[in-house]
Amino acid sequence: MAARPPSHPTTDEGSIPFTRSSVPRGLRLAARSRCRIDPRLKLAILSRNTKLYSTRRLLEAARARGHQVRVLDPLRCYMRIAPDDFALHYRGRALRGIDAVIPRIGTTITFYGTAVLRQMELMGAYTPNGADAILKARDKLRCLQLLAVAGLPLPCTAFGDNPDDTADLLSLLGEPPHVIKLNEGTQGQGVVLAEKRSSSQSVIEAFRGLYANFLVQEFIAEANGCDLRCFVVGGRVIAAMQRCAQPGEFRANLHRGGNAVAVKLSAAERRLALHAAATLGLEVAGVDLIRSARGPLLLEVNASPGLEGIEAASGVDVAGAIIALIERHLRRRRAR
Repeated sequence: MAARPPSHPTTDEGSIPFTRSSVPRGLRLAARSRCRIDPRLKLAILSRNTKLYSTRRLLEAARARGHQVRVLDPLRCYMRIAPDDFALHYRGRALRGIDAVIPRIGTTITFYGTAVLRQMELMGAYTPNGADAILKARDKLRCLQLLAVAGLPLPCTAFGDNPDDTADLLSLLGEPPHVIKLNEGTQGQGVVLAEKRSSSQSVIEAFRGLYANFLVQEFIAEANGCDLRCFVVGGRVIAAMQRCAQPGEFRANLHRGGNAVAVKLSAAERRLALHAAATLGLEVAGVDLIRSARGPLLLEVNASPGLEGIEAASGVDVAGAIIALIERHLRRRRAR
């Protein structure tokens, strides 16, 4: 039996505890001034913690547009599965009539959280990111395979299992430095830079000793510790920021102390971000790119991207854009 996730609420990816003062003032004013443009919708946000910035911003944006919205802890949802008879209960009561659901599913509950989301989809709720799309993005190896077969540019990546093959595995990448990362790590956790071949072998041996799945990638030195986060909503890149690592650190993640500023993307970078999200079937995605000597390269695609960093850096009302996407989709569905 798989280990049970922690009983306390866990953070969704890229999110921090919410305080009203942490929301850019322009976004708060825009939310208050926006009038209701659609019939009242019944929305659900799947999140284990209502105090997280991303969860609270989505809640605020939905209410500002006149919708009924509720935050549901996925681990308190349970379901019945029978032919043509799906049911979902939450804390002892049936959940019915949900128009749309926004998943904020942390990595520790991926299996159960996506099962709940899939049940909601089968019961007719719309979601911008379906359960299967989230599972594709959450598994880094599967994600890279799907992106590569679509012809999208990536850093060269190697994957293997047997210790006897380590030397040949590293030869597939060329000379170090190498980046070694856990297959399901987040926020820069489980990512190691090995500057020598012997260091690469030692890290690989350590990960294998923990029975962990990991990838080995080429290191893009010319990026100088910076990457790009492109926020895709409904087939458009609505905001972008450049994240740069602190001195002595190669990981640009904000949770690793990196800093972020708004950035203007090239046409090629914008196309690459949109193609990556579409390949995985995600309507809301944080697509991470890196600038290399051979052009932009895809690092990974995040199906549950945090809103705090991108809203602060860009000043864009990302939460409002996600709610507007849901409104457009349901408007088209009702028209049909």
